[in-house]
Amino acid sequence: MDIAALITWVITALGGFYLLGTWLARGGAKAGNSHLPVPVIFGHFALAAVGLVVWIAYVITDKDSLAWTAFGLLVPVALLGFAMLARWLPVHRARSAAATEGRQSEPAERHFPVPVVAGHGLFAVVTVVLVLLTALGIGGS
Repeated sequence: MDIAALITWVITALGGFYLLGTWLARGGAKAGNSHLPVPVIFGHFALAAVGLVVWIAYVITDKDSLAWTAFGLLVPVALLGFAMLARWLPVHRARSAAATEGRQSEPAERHFPVPVVAGHGLFAVVTVVLVLLTALGIGGS
């Protein structure tokens, strides 16, 4: 189960990198061009990256404390992710209205592909569940 969690975490990270790259390329880090706060974006990224490194160390060493540390890092990552989703949904819903009105200044996150956002979220939830189950010792060999 620890390897399955690692795989889902890496897939989640790839989707996250794509979304972050899209956000940066569209000027998301520039003031006033995004509904997603820069500290939230980079906090989510940094905590997830550190957690992934801790999880890799857990897979190598099989130390329970590392599994719980990785899970502990995933809790704020998930909370920040839900906060960003809540701020992105109105932007996504306003996409068609902006297109018909011909607005030039649109938030950077309006360019996020829905399948990538959905996949990132789905794999993130699966990762959290797998990490928790592994930390609890469920499904181990």
